[in-house]
Amino acid sequence: MWETYYAAATLDEAAKLLGEQAGKARIVAGATDLMLELERGIRPEISVLIDITRIPRLDVIEEDSQGWIHLGPLVTHNHCAGSALIVDKAFALAQACWQIGAPQIRNRGTVAGNLITASPANDSIPALIALGAQVTLRSVEGERVVPLEAFYVGVRRTVMRRNEILVDISFPMPPEGTRSTFYKLALRRAQAISVVNAAVVLEMDGNSVRSARIALGSVAPTVIRAAGAESYLQDKRLTAATIERCAALAIEAAKPIDDLRGSAEYRSEMVRISTLRGLRALMGGKERENYPEVPVMLWGANEYHWSEELPGLIEHNPGTMIETTVNGKQHSVEGGVEKSLLRFLREDLGLTGTKEGCAEGECGACTVFLDGMAVMACLVPAPRAHGAEIVTIEGLDDNGNLHVVQSAFIEEGAVQCGYCTPGFVMSGVKLLEEKKRPTRTDIEQAISGNLCRCTGYYKIISALDLASRSGGGGARGSAG
Repeated sequence: MWETYYAAATLDEAAKLLGEQAGKARIVAGATDLMLELERGIRPEISVLIDITRIPRLDVIEEDSQGWIHLGPLVTHNHCAGSALIVDKAFALAQACWQIGAPQIRNRGTVAGNLITASPANDSIPALIALGAQVTLRSVEGERVVPLEAFYVGVRRTVMRRNEILVDISFPMPPEGTRSTFYKLALRRAQAISVVNAAVVLEMDGNSVRSARIALGSVAPTVIRAAGAESYLQDKRLTAATIERCAALAIEAAKPIDDLRGSAEYRSEMVRISTLRGLRALMGGKERENYPEVPVMLWGANEYHWSEELPGLIEHNPGTMIETTVNGKQHSVEGGVEKSLLRFLREDLGLTGTKEGCAEGECGACTVFLDGMAVMACLVPAPRAHGAEIVTIEGLDDNGNLHVVQSAFIEEGAVQCGYCTPGFVMSGVKLLEEKKRPTRTDIEQAISGNLCRCTGYYKIISALDLASRSGGGGARGSAG
């Protein structure tokens, strides 16, 4: 899929490489979208990948002295969903990030990558536009700051130049009294693309709206603002009649299309419904009602952040060695550079317990632990394994004894055809590292990225509950 893979030690190094490759290179942060694009031949011009995932401090969320909140280019959706600062001050963003993909996807997928993919259906874009965000783009020629609303010029098209890296996302701290929410309409509860989504940010003065920002996704070539609805709300009290009228006005901004997920007529009506439901939640103070107090991340007991500096630039070409630790054993493998981690594990290391069900991050059968967190191996480039610690289903045993989760699957009869079982077990093991006694909702969140075509979910949930009652925490492969 690519010819050369670099792991950069600094952003300046990455920018220099990107400039030298003259349109042949792409930056790897999460790569959850990029891997699919390369696999499907959507970007045939790309032959070089530049990995910035091992540059420390790029996955940090912080507030500066000027009252702006900053997200580094490696901040993932799970980082946002679990950030006390984001949940408290920019809840719509936390809510949007929490509804993207599944835990394994949110562990790799970055907010910056979601913005750059530039799909009008992407969930983080409306929330950040409604929050007044801007992005900082860096190249060897310098930096420029672009308001997020001006970043998009069409479907999957942005103003980014081929030699630029998105190095920062920022938005002003919302004024006291600001409340926000994000509403997503999709065809299923998890792992779904939005049919319509809406982010609503209201600066309140008691029950009166001082100002409003409403951003709509999946109803135009780019994410758009509902300007008429925003103007109507200003200086009005939130009442049933007011929000009904505002929701009706939001339709005027939409320019939807017909596609497989919904007709234009349906989308127009769902703009009204989405806006209405968001405003009703804010009016009733119920926007946080279904948000988990402690979201399930599948990154173990500690929040995942990369902290080790690389000694310098690492270059992988066909024939170079990938040196990695898998299930506690060191491996040096020549080749495999152009593969996904899934294929590398199966074809080069012979670890076939990790299954390929979809190869596009939909089924979770390829779930493994990468440096302590659960990821979909099909969406990770194999060279990312270099210098990493990986645990697969084969690494869960303890001196020949099954892991407590595996034993619980047998006892509860949670294995049917068995193909999906390794992925479910891996998700369950990581869940029990995070929560010794997870609730049923926690268990459902943890396996939301794992599909069972035999419809065996009830037994799987029972098995994970049994494992938790049997003391299933502290599994091998937890983050160090």
